[in-house]
Amino acid sequence: MKIRDHELHILFTPEEIAGIHRRMDEAGVRNRSAFIRKMVLDGYIIKLDTSDIKEMISLLRRCSNNLNQMAKRANADGSIYEADLKDLQARQDEIWELARQILARLSTIQ
Repeated sequence: MKIRDHELHILFTPEEIAGIHRRMDEAGVRNRSAFIRKMVLDGYIIKLDTSDIKEMISLLRRCSNNLNQMAKRANADGSIYEADLKDLQARQDEIWELARQILARLSTIQ
């Protein structure tokens, strides 16, 4: 952890404080000191929308669960249903397409 033992005193107008709070809300930041420090040192804060990544993780979990169930069935009675394999393949294709879309969007961030 960094030791911060130098203080910098800055005065703001009420309008400037309101603007800081508005930008903090937009960035999803609650710590005002950290926000101001980040803005002074770097000039920007990047907030990513990770909802598509969360969706992909959910799909991966479901797919893994289905694969585990199929492996248990195959080990128990030696049978795997073709419909289950097709469903699993469709989910895998969906996951790969989502991954391609996420990577394409991430590549445009500058």
